[in-house]
Amino acid sequence: MNQVVGYEAPKGAIGREDYRVFVRIPEGEWQELFVYEVKVDMHDVRHASMVYFDMAGQAEVRVESLNAAVRSAVIRPLSADVAFEYEHDAIIFTLDRPRKLSIEINGERFSNLHLFANPLEEQAPDPADDDVLVMKPAIHRTEDLYRAWEADGNGGQAPKVIYFAPGMHYLEETILRIPSGTTVYIAGGAIVVGSMLCDRVHDVTIRGRGMLYLSDFHRFSAFRGVRIVFSRNITVEGIITMDPPHYSIYIGKSEHIRIRNFKSFSTRGWSDGIDMMASSHIDIDDVFLRTSDDCIAIYGTRWDFAGDSREITVRNSVLWADVAHPLMIGTHGDHHRSGDVIENVRFENIDILEHHEPQPNYWGAMAINAGDKNIVRNVSYDGIRVEAFELGQLIDLRVVWNKDYNPVPGQRIEHITFTNISYNGSNSNKNRIYGYDKERTVSGVTFTNLRINGELIRNAEQGHFELNEFAGDIVFRVDPLNSSSKGS
Repeated sequence: MNQVVGYEAPKGAIGREDYRVFVRIPEGEWQELFVYEVKVDMHDVRHASMVYFDMAGQAEVRVESLNAAVRSAVIRPLSADVAFEYEHDAIIFTLDRPRKLSIEINGERFSNLHLFANPLEEQAPDPADDDVLVMKPAIHRTEDLYRAWEADGNGGQAPKVIYFAPGMHYLEETILRIPSGTTVYIAGGAIVVGSMLCDRVHDVTIRGRGMLYLSDFHRFSAFRGVRIVFSRNITVEGIITMDPPHYSIYIGKSEHIRIRNFKSFSTRGWSDGIDMMASSHIDIDDVFLRTSDDCIAIYGTRWDFAGDSREITVRNSVLWADVAHPLMIGTHGDHHRSGDVIENVRFENIDILEHHEPQPNYWGAMAINAGDKNIVRNVSYDGIRVEAFELGQLIDLRVVWNKDYNPVPGQRIEHITFTNISYNGSNSNKNRIYGYDKERTVSGVTFTNLRINGELIRNAEQGHFELNEFAGDIVFRVDPLNSSSKGS
């Protein structure tokens, strides 16, 4: 059955007037969506647009350009293969499933329209239930939550569900510390000005269709959208994070973390998307990250978080790095002792829309830089589609001594596979596979069905790879029975 659910923006939400956007079920009545302003790109911060809604079945979308006549249009990722029709200064298209798209009129990638068509929510909390504490739009103090709960006869115990109703919410202390066993629900049409913290807790869910808004917190550079530290069994689902001063989701010494249908934008230094340090058993599915530092980064020991990182999957996602790497592994580890192991990492069915980095030492749409005595092994990249990017390189595998971050070099990189990777772009900067010395090497790297500008790559020279003397067992293969890299 076809269904579309839109959400009214709260009073005080910051809008943008580059586009008008409408959605409907086929042949139904058009519903206009609120167009939110989002900031993009640290190098030259600009204002783009964003809309969101939920859908099932099919949905028709109409996008009207208000500031310029429509001479051309592109809908990305290109692998989504969304056909559209022109109608005066508008385009119209039909979605047959939820999508995360960039709509670019006249080649514009910085004043573009981001469209998030979510799946319908499942088992959303009922605000009328006894175990749900409904927060109406207001300025909130953490102690208010417990006073309200105690007034309901629960002895000051933490509520099972904290429900932020549609509207503007301001966390007076900026950070909401979430107790174990709690769900924080941010309803569609709700904006929470502040961030969420899971610190030494378990069984917490942060979900909904609303937003965490941090765009104006210039003084608090350490704030993250969601911080998960020394915790387990944590789920983040459905929400949007807007311009956190630091990471969008920050994971330290935690395990069994699930992130699904998460969207984020950032514009400041070290405002990575999702970073993991000394953590394990993490599943990241169906996310959109447009960040001004690494979209995804996986490290070992850093700061208060000590240990290996392993069993991590990132899949079915769209990554846009206005600065630095879309996918990064390795930099930080336990250099004081024997280093860490980062292993059993899988990247699957991912579209990379941008990689722009002026500093060659931080190039690589797909990068493994093993420093700090780290060992990185058993990493697979499968079904990765890389579109033309501004500045960088496709692949960077190096055992490194990055003197900005590493007191010592890494140990080794081994058993890395790239399967059904496609890249359409200049490929002008050489792809690097470097060991550090004869004891600290890169070995066992296999490329199967690597396509660059449609050409199957059979050797390093053809793919514009540079290998040093400390890199070995590098293999390029063609498997005609398993050569599809198109997204679903």
